[in-house]
This record gives sequence, structure tokens and C-alpha cells, in this order.
Amino acid sequence: MTLSRLVLRSMRKNVKHYYLYFFALIFSVTLCYSFTTLHHNPTVVEALKESGTAAAGFQSATFVLYFIITFFVLYANHLFMKRRSKEIGLYQLIGMTKGLIVRLIALENIILFIFAVALGMVIGFFSSRLFAMILIKLLKLDLVIELVFSPKAFTQSVIIFSILLLVILFQMTWMVYRVTLLSLFHASKKADERIKRFNFFQMTFGLLGLLLIVYGYYESSILFDAEKSLFKDIFLHMLVILASTILGTFLFFRYSVSFIMNIFRASKKGHLKIRDVMAVTQIMHRMKGNAKSLTLITVLTGLAVGIMSLSYISYYSSETRARQFSPYDYTLVNDKGISFLDRLHQEGIEFKKDTYRVAEVTFNFQDLVGDITNENLTFSTESSMYVISLSDYKQVVPDAQINEGETIITSYQNMFSEVVPLEEGGDFSVQYHNEEAKFVLKEVQEKFMLSGTITMASPVLVVTDTAFENISANQTSESSFNYQVGVNLVNSEDIPKAEEIYTDIQEERKLVVNGQEYLPLSYEEEKQGYLSIYGTTIFITAFLGLAFLLTTGSILYFKQMSEAEMEKESYTTLRKIGFSTSDLMRGIYAKQAFNFGVPLVIGLLHSYFAVKSGWFLFGTEMFTPLVVTMVLYVVMYAIFAVISTQYYKRIIKASL
Repeated sequence: MTLSRLVLRSMRKNVKHYYLYFFALIFSVTLCYSFTTLHHNPTVVEALKESGTAAAGFQSATFVLYFIITFFVLYANHLFMKRRSKEIGLYQLIGMTKGLIVRLIALENIILFIFAVALGMVIGFFSSRLFAMILIKLLKLDLVIELVFSPKAFTQSVIIFSILLLVILFQMTWMVYRVTLLSLFHASKKADERIKRFNFFQMTFGLLGLLLIVYGYYESSILFDAEKSLFKDIFLHMLVILASTILGTFLFFRYSVSFIMNIFRASKKGHLKIRDVMAVTQIMHRMKGNAKSLTLITVLTGLAVGIMSLSYISYYSSETRARQFSPYDYTLVNDKGISFLDRLHQEGIEFKKDTYRVAEVTFNFQDLVGDITNENLTFSTESSMYVISLSDYKQVVPDAQINEGETIITSYQNMFSEVVPLEEGGDFSVQYHNEEAKFVLKEVQEKFMLSGTITMASPVLVVTDTAFENISANQTSESSFNYQVGVNLVNSEDIPKAEEIYTDIQEERKLVVNGQEYLPLSYEEEKQGYLSIYGTTIFITAFLGLAFLLTTGSILYFKQMSEAEMEKESYTTLRKIGFSTSDLMRGIYAKQAFNFGVPLVIGLLHSYFAVKSGWFLFGTEMFTPLVVTMVLYVVMYAIFAVISTQYYKRIIKASL
């Protein structure tokens, strides 16, 4: 028999083992090549040219994708080589040299890899237009996407995948040459090192693993709480959280699971059902070998869900952030660009306007926040704050009421309120014109009125009209911010025309405050700017998250395939003594629920506490983006679990 015929027969024989690996490889190549092609699409490049970080983000994400696919392919190849160890041993018994075996398996791998890469690149080329359309949709742009072949993307992909093929062939050659003939017949059965006894040492580390995870969650919940935290350096605090969570996760899988399962088994007092034998006992005794891989999968899941959630939070909050910087559709400052109102009248565009007189005071921020000792929160001795009158504030909050000597702090957004919460009822002093006034903080609000371009989205002080007149006396310099007109359109259909007018008078609208030039943007301009940044970010992180999901789900599936093959003799024995397929499958369902469910649940918990600790730095809404991301991950993991369960079912049916 020729080598080529032997290769074809071997591929046909192993197709039932390779099909998901083949599919996952095609899918990985499709993701990588479509992403690379997308990066070089002229329409996409034009759409993202205003974002200086977009190109760097795409380039970095491309290399991360290549790293993920390399890790996945090498792991899967190692697993399948281990499963084919007996086959390789038989080849040696019939007289084939290791060199000839390497050539046989190398040809098989080359054919499989080239076919998968070629098919993946073809699919990736055509799907790149779909992904480009999704990106443009996220950016809310009206552009026509053309399907463009990029020689640069093709060359880059061919080089990367060629290098990956060489690495695979080296791995395969090393695995064939390093083992003895006798070990090949036992390698596939040399699964996970089994725990023979459960002692006090293991029980202690099992409890320690649970405590470390809980401790990491607790520390993450007080990451920005200076009074409760033991760590004044926030970066050290984050490292402690990361280390305790990862170490706790490993100890949980290495010892805690066996500890919990041992307690469960002891509670049965020897009366174990077939479901317990198929699930509890096997899970308990395989944890020593599976701990590292399950820890990796859990950490990768938590990392992917956390990053995707934070990106989605940023994107989901784009419109809210735009409103914080541009509370009105259009903002005019110090009568700069007042002709905008006349132009709106001329065009017949209906609008409503609010006017604000603005003054500025200095104060000691420490008086507001109290005794905060966190080294990461430093406040200058004097800070400035803009002030508006109560009568102007009532344009937004008609029912607002304060007495003389009282004040409301508004425009106090999520990041400030979470990191530096203000206590109502406290008093503080402000300085103006060499004078000082004391106020009692009556209320803290999140309402935004002034242009964030000038205020930098900092808090605004609301005082009584009398107090405002005292503060604003003599503040009439053209170089200061002392007057604002906020304009909202009545009909959204008028936005395109109003935007055109607002752009035409751009030079008229420029303002100089304290020697620095400012140009307030419209709400649409602010929103589009945020969408451009965060739309690109969520698109890239979704790609990476999908790659992480593919990797972790496939690794879990491949491990279950390997375990199913190794346990086939046990299934045969159980079937012979009278247990039906449904009896055995009840245990398999419980086992698969653990193998896929527990890493997923713990990973989701990791991501939840990580996101909860600092989500307010990324946006204004946490719940919806986090839930949507988690649900998507659960659905995708469930698909892998179902496929894995069906594989077990086929093995059990074929065991007798």
C-alpha cells in the first residue's frame, strides 16, 4: 500500500474524531482572515480615519486572534495525537520507522490544515463584508460596503498560517520521537492522575480555595472604598484581587470539588445510584488532572465576559455620555454664534431654549469629601466650580427649592458619585473676589445643564439668586464663561439642516476661557464621537470574545471526547450487567452539567464582580449590558454541552 493511500484511509478512519476540530479550525481561520480583510477595507478605513486608536486596536486584536488560534490548534493537536497513540504504536509493530510515521501523520495534517485554511479564508473573505456592515451599523453611519480583496491581508494571513503549520508539524514530530513503543499503547489510558484518598491536607486546601475566591470578591467590592480597604495603592489592590481569585479558582477545582463530592458521597453511606457512579465519582477523581485546564477555561471565560461587558457598557452609555457633555442639542456660550438662532428662525426650524448666567468660585474639595486617605485620590488645595442661580436651575427642575445658605450640587455623574460620594448636610466654604461664603449641601443631583466641553463635566453649584448676584458681581470679562444658551429642536427631522447651520458658524462659536480656546460641540457631534470610539471597541472585543468562547468551548468538548473514549470499556461492562442507555445517560447529564456549567458559572461570577468594581468608569448603565453578554455566553456554552452529551450518547450506544 502506498503512503498516499494510507494517508487517505487514515483520514477517513479518523474523520469522526476530527470533524469538530476541523470545523473549529475553519471557523477560527474565518474569524482571523475576515478581521484582517476588514482592517484593510477602504470603506472601513475611511469611516475610522478620525479615530486615531482604531488602526492600532485592529492591529493588536489581529495578533491576539492569531495567538488564540495558535493556542487552540496546538492544544487540540496534542489531544488528538494522544488519542492516536495506539495507532502509532501499531504502525511501529508492523515495521514502520518513526520517520515514515512522521511523514504519514505530517501529510495528513498538511492536507487537513491546508484544506481548512483555504476554506476558512474563502468564507472569511465573503463574510468580511457582513462584519463590515455590522461595524458600520454599530457606528450608526450610512455607508455602502464593497467586497474588496486585500493582497496585504492575504499575504499576512498566509505567512501566519504557514508558521502555525510548521509549529504543528514540529509538535507532532517531537511527540512521535520522544515516546517509547510500550508507552504508546498506554498513553491514551494515561488520563488524569486519580486521587486515592481524601485527607486533612486536601480538605484544608479545599476550604482555602473557597475562602480565597470569596476574599477576592469582597476586595473587588471595596476597590474604591478608601475607608474599608487595607491597600492604599489601587494597583496593589488589583493585583491582590487577581492573585487571590485565580489561586482560589485553581484550589477550588484541585481540592474543593473533591472535598464537596466526598461529603456528598459520604452522606449516601454507600448507597450510590448509577447516576452517582457516572457523575460524582468520576468528577471527584478526575479533578487532579483537570484542575489546570478548568482553571484556565474559567479565567478566560471571566476575562472575555468582563472585557465584552465593559465595552458594551461604554457603547450602551454613548448617548448618555454625549448628553453629559452636551445637555442641549446645541450650545451657545457668551453670545458667541448667537446668529445661529436667527438662522433657525429663517429656516422655519422650531426650537426651545434655556438661558443660564454662569459664575465661578474656588473651594477646597477636601471640605466636601471629608477625610479620604486613599493615596490614589489627590485633591488640589483649591479647585474651581461653576455656579448657576436657582431661578435658572428651575428651567430643568421646576420644583427645586433651597434657602439662603443652602446649595445643590448637580451634574455629579456616576464616576464621581461612586468614587467620591458626597454626604448631604455637610457644610463647606467657597471663595470669590477675596470674599468667602459658607453653604450647607442640601442635595446632590445628576442633572446636566452646562456644556461639558468647558466645564469638563465637573459638578455645578446651584445657589439662591441673591447669593448668585453676590458671586457674579464684576464677572463680565469676555475671557470668562458667564452666559450660556441651550437650544433643543422641537422636531428631530430638522437635525440635518440645523447641524449644517451649526457647522457653518463654527468660527463664530469659538470661545477663549482663561487663555484656552473652546468649541462646544452639538449633541449629534458628541454622540457620533463616542459611537466611533466605543463602536469600534465593542466590535473588536466581540471578535476576541467569540474567539475565546470558541477556544474554551472546544477544549472542554475535546476533553469530554477523550474521557468518553477512555470510559468506553466501563460502559460496556455496565451495559452487560443490565443498565440501559437512559440509566447511564442520567449520570452523563449530571457530569456534563458540571463540566460545562461550573466553569461557566464561576467565570461569570468572576466577571460580575470584576465589572461591578469599576463599571462606572466606563459608562452609566451596568445591568443590561452585563446580562446581555452573559446570556449570549450561556447560550453558546449550552450548544457545546449539547454536542458533547450527544457524543457520549453515541459512545454508550456503541459500547454493546
